[in-house]
Amino acid sequence: MNKLLATLTFLIGIVLQLSAQESTLLWETHIEQDNASEYVLVLKASLKEGWHLYSQHLPEGGPLATEISFENPEGNFLLLGETQQGKTQHSYEEIFDMETAYFEKEAIFRQRISLTSDTKTPIKAIAAYQTCNDVACTFEPGEELMFFFENTPVTDQQKTVGADSKAQTEALNLKLKNSEEFLDSNSKTKKEDKDLTTLFLLGFFGGLIALLTPCVFPMIPLTVSFFTKQTKNRRKGISNALLYGLFITGIYLLLSLPFHFLDSLDPEILNSISTNVWLNVFFFVIFLFFAISFFGYFDLTLPHSWSNKMDNASNIGGIVGTFFMALTLAIVSFSCTGPILGSLLVGALSSDGGALQLTFGMVGFGTALALPFTLFALFPNWLNTLPKSGGWLNTVKVVLGFLEIALALKFLSNADMVAHWGVLKREVFVGLWILVFIGLALYLIGKIKFPHDAPIQKLSGVRIASGTASFLFAAYLISGLLFNTSLNALSGFAPPKFYSLQKTKTACPLELNCFKDFEEGRAHAKSVQKPILLDFTGWACVNCRKMEENVWSTPEVYKELEKFVLISLYVDDRKELPKELQFDYQKANGKIKKIRTVGSKWATLQAINFATASQPFYVQLSPDMELLNHPEKYTDKRSYLKWLQEGLERFEK
Repeated sequence: MNKLLATLTFLIGIVLQLSAQESTLLWETHIEQDNASEYVLVLKASLKEGWHLYSQHLPEGGPLATEISFENPEGNFLLLGETQQGKTQHSYEEIFDMETAYFEKEAIFRQRISLTSDTKTPIKAIAAYQTCNDVACTFEPGEELMFFFENTPVTDQQKTVGADSKAQTEALNLKLKNSEEFLDSNSKTKKEDKDLTTLFLLGFFGGLIALLTPCVFPMIPLTVSFFTKQTKNRRKGISNALLYGLFITGIYLLLSLPFHFLDSLDPEILNSISTNVWLNVFFFVIFLFFAISFFGYFDLTLPHSWSNKMDNASNIGGIVGTFFMALTLAIVSFSCTGPILGSLLVGALSSDGGALQLTFGMVGFGTALALPFTLFALFPNWLNTLPKSGGWLNTVKVVLGFLEIALALKFLSNADMVAHWGVLKREVFVGLWILVFIGLALYLIGKIKFPHDAPIQKLSGVRIASGTASFLFAAYLISGLLFNTSLNALSGFAPPKFYSLQKTKTACPLELNCFKDFEEGRAHAKSVQKPILLDFTGWACVNCRKMEENVWSTPEVYKELEKFVLISLYVDDRKELPKELQFDYQKANGKIKKIRTVGSKWATLQAINFATASQPFYVQLSPDMELLNHPEKYTDKRSYLKWLQEGLERFEK
């Protein structure tokens, strides 16, 4: 049990640290000449304080050993022997239950080669490695390192880009005059903690919905009975059930961990994934697929061999058997939980989400799923109060199917706006949602049937109330179309009002005057001597739409916004930059990012000046690049109004 607790502590450490982690080491490479045809390729890794890199030689079952391979497609050299490494340190690591060999502060690797050609071309090495500190680890699946036949070492920072790229990168540096005054306070805020709590609660709510599906609900009494009856005493049965619930939560936590490695490789990668046009189209297709499954036209299941193997493993008994029972539940219930988890996954990977948000959502989902198994094991008499399985469980699935279609349209809308197709304008989107909710209402009152629906003898009060609510929501959407109202209930889902079939005064939120190029906006601010409101936003950013339609639209906030020069920079805009404006941006760790689209340019401007990749992100500036207040993120109307007024007051002074 102590080892189990150590493992869980280790996993929690990963979750808390990986989301904001930067590179833990820096590589340097150089070549030493041994004789006329033989050379030594030298790799030196400089590690951050507190981090260590593992040896190339480790026993199985432990941490990931460092692996270094050399690409030689043209056969210009021969490897002479294995890659040699420097002296390592050794210690026992409880989490891996073994003694490990590792490097601290620095690690040096040497590979002898013999040239087979007179042509001395650069040599590429691929380093795959794991680094750890006391509570967390990172994994780099394959970092590219280059060797050049020169006398001076070549580090990642020394890989250069062209003069034109350097000039364009420098142009993105705003040279803020008082960044130390306002930017330091914007690191970790209580607001972010509140967002994580909200994500946990949303995941918990999703788990509660999953409990009411025919894949999960009938398993509650069966599983609890097993723990309370198949053990020698009730106390042992209860402890096993508690452990079972803990394992269920842990399994869903583990599902989110791979996304932390994506986050640590590049802070913008999750934003890039969520705003990718074809990935959003893929999500649209997948959600339709989920919806058809919920309607009962086919079952979405994982291979039966998986559940059979897990079921057999659960017979082992003890802690291991209990873990495999939890894993069996996760696999068997996938046909119902998969679509809900898919919604959670895609929502967390939106442009205002990320890996840590996904983890909190997954833990919330697993907690809700595990809760009844634990509670009913503690109080077995409660089982008698559970409603019996029946047609109502299938009704829950079908209702979820309609909601999956509504969500699917959101992802198609993301792709449409990011790619500027102009197909799913606001009116078309709302019209399709009207059809979805009218269809849901007709189903609830018995006018539409699906394959697994039982005959309805009499409409229950719940079905009548739910059907009426769905009709009323459809009527609300119809009124929004007819009278062009804001439809605040759809904030963040429907396209913005300016993305319309009708002509609008400006292509800006709420028909405000705005600029979509920073330099143009700044030049205008200088000419009229007004402060700048820099709005880092995105076409596929849900919270950006919520801010515009629920906060910006209020009269008092709107009045203050008109006192600024609004510059809206869409970081997910896939419109290609003119060839002469495309460039390569060299990051602080030496890696090179190709800037080819409008969105990547503005995302880079945000990263260079404000060290963040989340949206919405608002900055108040004077025309001469002086910060007027700390940057603001997604917040409530009262806080945002106060923030705007404080900035205006400083500008006037």
